[in-house]
Amino acid sequence: MIDNRKDVVIIANFVDNFDYKGNSRFAYLADLLSETCNVELITSDFCHVTKSEKTKPSALNYKLTFLHECGYKKNVCLKRFKSHKQFGKNVKKYLKNRETPDCIYCAVPSLECAKYAAKYARKSKVKFIIDVQDLWPEAFKMVLNIPVLSNLIFAPMARTANYIYSSADEIIGVSQTYCDRALKVNKKVADAHAVFLGVDLDTFDSNAANNKPTACHDKFVIGYCGTLGHSYDIKCVIDAMALCKGNTEMPIELRIFGDGPLSDEFKRYAKELNVDAVFYGRLSYEKMCGEISECDVAVNPIVRGAAQSIINKHADYAAAGIPIINTQEAMEYRNLIDDYRCGINCECGNQKEVANAINILLTDKAMCIEMGRNARRMAIDKFDREKTYNEIVNSIVGEDNND
Repeated sequence: MIDNRKDVVIIANFVDNFDYKGNSRFAYLADLLSETCNVELITSDFCHVTKSEKTKPSALNYKLTFLHECGYKKNVCLKRFKSHKQFGKNVKKYLKNRETPDCIYCAVPSLECAKYAAKYARKSKVKFIIDVQDLWPEAFKMVLNIPVLSNLIFAPMARTANYIYSSADEIIGVSQTYCDRALKVNKKVADAHAVFLGVDLDTFDSNAANNKPTACHDKFVIGYCGTLGHSYDIKCVIDAMALCKGNTEMPIELRIFGDGPLSDEFKRYAKELNVDAVFYGRLSYEKMCGEISECDVAVNPIVRGAAQSIINKHADYAAAGIPIINTQEAMEYRNLIDDYRCGINCECGNQKEVANAINILLTDKAMCIEMGRNARRMAIDKFDREKTYNEIVNSIVGEDNND
């Protein structure tokens, strides 16, 4: 019997959750596409989050292939570039020996594997779709920001990124900001598709209902979920809480769900300022849904000049149905906050504005409730994968641009 189903290869090395109901964009897509296509998800055997070897699951609806990379201990280090290069070469070798697929759907970054995938697709006349998850080298420049020198150091990476963007037959991005960056150098694509990372709302709600923490009625709880790294201005939130101390009708507690290289530094800082901050460490996605949903507000404190646009925590905060205090400069997210009236935008790094926002939401219960409802409405409109990911599926299973 002839199999007329499309053969789709998804390449994404930062995948660590292969459960359809989890929070991985590419595992979710692989499972969704497997209903109508033959799907293979190619990923690394190294987990970026835990810095350990991945465990291969069983009983998936698609083929899962692990390719080796040596791994690294820090997010910004020379060994990370070596590791990604190794993974990229293994992708190149694997594709060369694999039957030619109908379509390659490739996450960007990392850049090395996407570069080889782009070259393979061009040579083999395979439809090549990119999904821009982050902007490299822009994100690295924020950490290593030395005038003139940084541009020289990262020039090769910028050329590689431009080559990948320009090679795409279709462009997907986790935000319009990222789509616009790719479109600047792509002469083939008229319009890109901005599809937020999003969340499976049914799964989120089930997780939240089944993982409710003990309610805390005598404190105003601020929640943060995500990485504790250089991009996130947790100190600004701690400073704001110190300003609020003794001036509010109830005590304030910061709950941090996540881990990262600056975890110990943030813990020390909170202790120095005698701020009530509880560090939960890295939680399972299921538990995080329950914890963040029980907070009164969520905080999105991103440092000045950061490359992030629309990110995972935005979807989770919206799904939780709580107001957001935001310091992120990216206008795409600030406009969403304003348009849906689901939170308060503050100047980046301005602890006084953050303190004022905390006080407003703490004292005005009606506003807090209304903004929470609006946040949930935004989740339904903009972040529900069950609806929004159809745009990605249509791009993959539609007519090939190379025909």
